[in-house]
Amino acid sequence: MGFLSRLAQLIKSNINDLINKSEDPEKMLNQVIVDMNQQLIEAKKQVAVAIADEKRLNKQFANEVAKSKEWENKAMLAVRAGDDGLAKEALLRRKEHDAIAAQYQEQWARQKALTDQLKTALKALSHKIGEAQRKKNVLIARKRRAQAMQSIQETMSGLSDASAFETFDRMAEQIDQMEAEAEAGAEVAEQYTGDILKHRFSELEASAGADLELEALKRKMGLVPAEQPSVGARVATPDAQHEEEELAELEEALEELKRRGG
Repeated sequence: MGFLSRLAQLIKSNINDLINKSEDPEKMLNQVIVDMNQQLIEAKKQVAVAIADEKRLNKQFANEVAKSKEWENKAMLAVRAGDDGLAKEALLRRKEHDAIAAQYQEQWARQKALTDQLKTALKALSHKIGEAQRKKNVLIARKRRAQAMQSIQETMSGLSDASAFETFDRMAEQIDQMEAEAEAGAEVAEQYTGDILKHRFSELEASAGADLELEALKRKMGLVPAEQPSVGARVATPDAQHEEEELAELEEALEELKRRGG
């Protein structure tokens, strides 16, 4: 019964204490289950030996009973033959086998009771190991949840640190600067490497559109009389005069292209 006691004590040990003392609770719990199963294998082997002893004693008891019966038959045969002396000797032999059979019967009965007890204990221990396995799974799940929660709390603590937000702000400023420099570079590239003529026309159209909108606003406000000449008839400013000269040059260039094409 020593192996059963050791296994029972192992199962009854406080697993929570093991977790507190172990650097790796999951590894420790797995090792405990491995040890339990190893002890259970040894227990099964010893129970198997006890069962084998029980069967051997039962067989020996049966053999002695058979021999006793055999000598009893011989005694009966001697009586029928009228040989009482031979019948007495056969009965004496039968008595010897009866005594041996009684001893085997007693040993077999004890062994059977022990074997039945061991079987019951083995089933109970197997059930306890199953409970320990389930408890191990629950404890490991709790441990992993605790680790996950701890990791989340550590992450949240890091995010609550002002330095983390300062880093975001600093990175945003750097990105804003990079975007501004990129836009400036694109504008410079357009000024010096783009289609200058197209750009000049775009500026001219934008200026004319602005003049028309300004005139419409002044008309709406009553600042410009209805008979006032349009924007194109106003006294030319130096800038406007320059633009008209540029347009005249463009018209002459277009006429020249038409004449050449014709």
